[in-house]
Amino acid sequence: MRFVPQERTALFIDGANLYAATRSLGFDIDYRRLLDYFGGKSNLVRAYYYSALLDTEEYSPLKPLTDWLAYNGYSLVTKPAKEFTDALGRRRIKGNMDIELAIDMLELAPKLDHAVLFSGDSDFRRLVEAVQRKGVRVTVISTIKTNPPMIADELRRQADQFVELSEIAPEFTRKASEPRGRTANRDDDLA
Repeated sequence: MRFVPQERTALFIDGANLYAATRSLGFDIDYRRLLDYFGGKSNLVRAYYYSALLDTEEYSPLKPLTDWLAYNGYSLVTKPAKEFTDALGRRRIKGNMDIELAIDMLELAPKLDHAVLFSGDSDFRRLVEAVQRKGVRVTVISTIKTNPPMIADELRRQADQFVELSEIAPEFTRKASEPRGRTANRDDDLA
């Protein structure tokens, strides 16, 4: 990965997308190590984490993770997820955070040299293009090592740099000796 120590960098983490990718690849993220990794490579000005939360349950399995992130250097952006029943009578949960992520990245772009997007969602291609027009270099981190790939081809082509998540994961995965605790959360139903 190309980073310059002085460049002002921000992370934009699509929580549901990153969780689905790491689950497919078979590892858990250590979010403290993730901050340390990117903070050691650049002038990390902000790290956003986006997640929809289901408010109808008394206890959310995401609560320990989101609480930890909020107190440990991440700017947590959440909204209530919507619960509905589909045409087949199955309970479904929807919580798309694309607009929130796009607004934050566009607003912060004038103060950045480098935006790092953790997502493979094709909806972000136009966002990446718009931020690039403002002079910001954009790195997209996702994976092509799953079947099907977790990154849309058009997003990968638009990025200034695509980084395969599995290749940098050893820098910030949870060590085998670390307890998983309640921070290994199920965020995938909220995509």
